[in-house]
Amino acid sequence: MSSFWNWWVIGITVANILACFWLIKWTMKSRPGEAAEGDVTGHVWDGLEELNNPLPRWWLWLFYGTLIFAFAYLALYPGLGNFKGLLGWTQENQWEAEMKAAEAQYGPIFKKFASQDIETLAKDPEALDIGRRLYLNYCALCHGSDAQGAKGFPNLADDAWMYGGTPEQIKASILNGRNGVMPALGAALGGDEGVKAVAAYVASLSGRKVDPALAEKGKEKFAAACAACHMPDGTGNEALGAPNLTDKSWIYGSTMESIEETIRNGRQGKMPAHKDFLGEDKVHLLTAYIYSLSHK
Repeated sequence: MSSFWNWWVIGITVANILACFWLIKWTMKSRPGEAAEGDVTGHVWDGLEELNNPLPRWWLWLFYGTLIFAFAYLALYPGLGNFKGLLGWTQENQWEAEMKAAEAQYGPIFKKFASQDIETLAKDPEALDIGRRLYLNYCALCHGSDAQGAKGFPNLADDAWMYGGTPEQIKASILNGRNGVMPALGAALGGDEGVKAVAAYVASLSGRKVDPALAEKGKEKFAAACAACHMPDGTGNEALGAPNLTDKSWIYGSTMESIEETIRNGRQGKMPAHKDFLGEDKVHLLTAYIYSLSHK
């Protein structure tokens, strides 16, 4: 913050507190023609008369206390421009202190499970309970509280895995994140006619009824433009994160319109890395919970 704005904030803040003090003192002064203390002021409503009584002392002292508290708070904590406060408090320092305290308390619990393999933990009720709470805190926003996903976010409770469903592959996805890229192929396929043909062929791979002639045209274009990632038979490639097109799991929707949109315009999917945020021990338990969802 520049020097000007620093002093601007300080001036406005202090002036407002002092103005509150002045206002209460000003309203307490007697004025010519005003009713004497305890007399009727002349204001009557529904048979009730207003008396000229002073504010209760306890209320005044409480008000003055808030003003004193305001000055004390601004002296100890940030609030006056660039002044950092006598205590040197920052939200980063408080967060770090809370994280250290949490790590000291809960770290040994996570460490206890870290030495066990994921398949064993996937059968341990205590480990799954902790993993479920981690999931609800860090994953449910995208994948849903039931882990069945949403448009653009994979279902984690079925057996369809873009990058593989082994414990090691799931853990790698959580630790390092994933960047899925489906290129836009509308122009490469010759426009809408080519897109519709390939969409028909892709839909046929999962057993859906489509126009056979249109699907046959799409098969040739699929082999030329799509098979390199999704494999010639459409079963996908886990190394690239290319989905299996022969099952009934669709991340962006299974309608013909959705399939055509995906082929025409492409898709961009990002799974953020959680390694630095959660640490490997927590990810280990989280992996066990997610693994258990598709391995009942």
